[in-house]
Amino acid sequence: MKKLIVFLLIPLFATTLLAQQRTVIHIEQARKADYDIRLGRDIQRLIGDVIMRQDSTMFYCDSAYMNEKTRHFEAFGNVHIEVSDSLNIYGDRLIYNSDTRVAELFDNVKLIDDKTLLETEYLIYNRITKLATYPNRGQITNEDNILKSLKGYYQTDLKEFYFRKDVELISPDYTAYSDTMVYNNISEIAWFYGPTVIRGEENTIYLEYGWYDTKKDHAHLFKRARIESMEQTITADTLFYDRNTSYGEGFGKVVITDTTNKLLIKGGISRMWEDKGISYVTQKPVAINYDQGDSLFIHSDTLFINFDDNRKAKSMLAYYQVKMFRHDMQGKCDSLVYHMADSTIRMYKKPVLWSDQNQLSADSIHLAVVNNQLDSLIMYSAAFIISKDTIEGFNQIKGKDMVGYFRNGELSRVHVDGNAQTIYWVREEDGTLIGINLAVSSNMIIFMEDNQVVGIKYMQLPNEVMYPKPDLPENERILRGFQWLEAWRPMTKEEIFIWKPEGVADTEPEKDTEKSPDEPHDKYKLVSVKIFYENIGV
Repeated sequence: MKKLIVFLLIPLFATTLLAQQRTVIHIEQARKADYDIRLGRDIQRLIGDVIMRQDSTMFYCDSAYMNEKTRHFEAFGNVHIEVSDSLNIYGDRLIYNSDTRVAELFDNVKLIDDKTLLETEYLIYNRITKLATYPNRGQITNEDNILKSLKGYYQTDLKEFYFRKDVELISPDYTAYSDTMVYNNISEIAWFYGPTVIRGEENTIYLEYGWYDTKKDHAHLFKRARIESMEQTITADTLFYDRNTSYGEGFGKVVITDTTNKLLIKGGISRMWEDKGISYVTQKPVAINYDQGDSLFIHSDTLFINFDDNRKAKSMLAYYQVKMFRHDMQGKCDSLVYHMADSTIRMYKKPVLWSDQNQLSADSIHLAVVNNQLDSLIMYSAAFIISKDTIEGFNQIKGKDMVGYFRNGELSRVHVDGNAQTIYWVREEDGTLIGINLAVSSNMIIFMEDNQVVGIKYMQLPNEVMYPKPDLPENERILRGFQWLEAWRPMTKEEIFIWKPEGVADTEPEKDTEKSPDEPHDKYKLVSVKIFYENIGV
């Protein structure tokens, strides 16, 4: 019996619901009403200041044809639909279905919702779903923002626009081009689904998925997005950028390209302060200088890049556990500064440089590269050059400071200034050992060919002795402070990511040095880090 009652009530509820949906079109006003027999006996013609109403929605026009049987109508001239106090739709012609509540507006169509204006030539508005649709080009103006697209939808209750094909967002500071975009009037946030380009005065942003807060000028970008300026490009899995402060962040497979300096920087995380001219990359960062084919690879814990007032990169700073590799040069140090303008590299705190068969070390090393080739270097305090003898032992040059000059990528001349000392294994052409030569002088110039000493010029009378090998004890065959660090030498670009070789102590033995606490390289490192954190407000 209960089931029977339920089945009897279902048609009753359906009839009641249908009656609620089918509301009447009321003719509130018209200067003239008649029938045009040519159109049919059910077609009523309304002329002059026509006003109609369905539910709470008002319809205004100059004239209209009302089908009295279906209660559908077609309106002409100065058409106006007053949906609510804030939502109004205008056009030259209207076709309205009172059952579906769907309005089709033609020619000079305008939808106004508070401060938002939608303009198109053809619009479909559904009063039930509160959805406005334009299938063939439209333009939305919202205060300073203008949005254009081939197709679009406006969900009037959510204040949300959906744009498809040839989407263009124009604001005072940038212009965005996209395939698909969603824009919310309340939050003023634009979501992009598909290839998108955002062009501003300072840079261009490319993304395939993300959102842009037009009120705050914040961009959140995903799927290998990139930010391009005139000289630099930053690409990452995820990017954040604030146009107001010119601050940006990149996460996941970060790549920074500087075409001017032929510099490529990769890492896991990047942050940049464009207005302050500072950025850094961390999480296994590597800098690649790819000038003229033979690339230089530099790795450290963190890489900093400084920019000039024109936002051109002027220097790169690498901090802590620095290693670098190039086919003709390898190195390691605690910190490094690379100046783009003159292509100089400055290595600080236990720097070691390997060039062919030579190991060069000092408290700090300044290296100049010209036309992508080693040109010269300066070694400050406790300078040491070591190379293996062809058969046994080590050839050594030691002094307070040294200046070295390269020819075709090889050391050709070394000026030793202050407490110059040398140990060289002297051999005949057939390799027969003549003896081990020890020399001490205040200053000397050493001439080299094929990484072999071919001559020494002493600037003052030297103390020089040639020892037969048996006469020179092994502990005197090396100079004080000698360290052979070949195990630390990166032999491939992949090895720059390995700081400590296997089987090597955690810390290297201290070199023979009388370093002053006021040495400029320590000052430079500490001051530069301090300035960096002060600049970014940390």
